[in-house]
Amino acid sequence: MSISPAAYRRWRQSPLGALTEKLEQRAVLSLAGNPSGRSVLDVGCGDGAYSIRAALAGGNAVGLDRSRPMLDAARTESASTGVPVDWCQGHAQALPFRDGAFDLVLAVTVLCTVPEPVAALREISRVLRPGGIVVAGELGRWSLWALRRRIRGWLGNQFWRTARFWTAAELRGMLTAAGLKPGGVRHAVYFPPSAALAGLMKPMERTLSRLGGLGAAFIAVKATKE
Repeated sequence: MSISPAAYRRWRQSPLGALTEKLEQRAVLSLAGNPSGRSVLDVGCGDGAYSIRAALAGGNAVGLDRSRPMLDAARTESASTGVPVDWCQGHAQALPFRDGAFDLVLAVTVLCTVPEPVAALREISRVLRPGGIVVAGELGRWSLWALRRRIRGWLGNQFWRTARFWTAAELRGMLTAAGLKPGGVRHAVYFPPSAALAGLMKPMERTLSRLGGLGAAFIAVKATKE
């Protein structure tokens, strides 16, 4: 079971969703660096938010997702912005690209859903050029968001029943197992899943991020292909 494009759109249009997305993108893109002039693959692109942002910044962007409805939504959005993005249907564990095709790979909330996350990371490593960068953004294990999502899974939500949550150490371990060299880590979204509390706690976000992963709903880890 996957989340629908309409659910993504409603989430991003809500005050809590807009703030959360902003903080997650800031964490991922601060590690990824400037995509201008680089070949960028967005694995599990969903409705294309990161792919389109990379293209707007001058990157040669490719968005890949297994869901045809998500790719249709991404095409519609990229057409409205006027930026060129190549959209491709496929799976993270069998990427339809040649070895060393990309300078940068983004994989945001992908490892939480694929059956074999290390296998997916090995595929990502394969399509990275030597010296290329991958940024994996994932759902943090020790947060109120993760607790609420686990409860939803226990109550029957199929997506959250099978989703996994990670720590930075676990993500770094999987990246290492895939032959990549882990680097910087960013934590984000320390407020609970409440719009009112999110507004109150937003000014504390940078201070809380210095305390590590406890309470962070989102983790981003950078790794390099040597």
